[in-house]
Amino acid sequence: MLAAPARSLAEHEVFYRYTVLGYVKDANGKQRSGVDVELVRAKTGFSYLGETDGSGFYVIVTRLGDESAGEHLQLRAGAQKLTIIAHFNPADHVRERGTRVDFLGARPVETAADFDATLAHFLAQ
Repeated sequence: MLAAPARSLAEHEVFYRYTVLGYVKDANGKQRSGVDVELVRAKTGFSYLGETDGSGFYVIVTRLGDESAGEHLQLRAGAQKLTIIAHFNPADHVRERGTRVDFLGARPVETAADFDATLAHFLAQ
């Protein structure tokens, strides 16, 4: 008799990740390439690393599950830092979860409303 394996939940599923993406630019709006970007989970201290590309763009994919909604995350690009909160609907297992944070000179700016379009543009490349 053969038994089929039970379906396992893979960590690449949308409900196991939270993506932070955006641009790093200087005070004059010039893209900064090669800037180290780090996202740290305040709850665990676990760190996720990234780096800006030639256009100043970065993407960091973290492992956050449904239970992590509302968790504080420390985002750093170079010397700039910002605390963000992982806002998402834990019951939604279809829509990508994340936010967009741009570092514009000395001013980090979170625009969560731009996340979906920015992610779609990145994935289309």
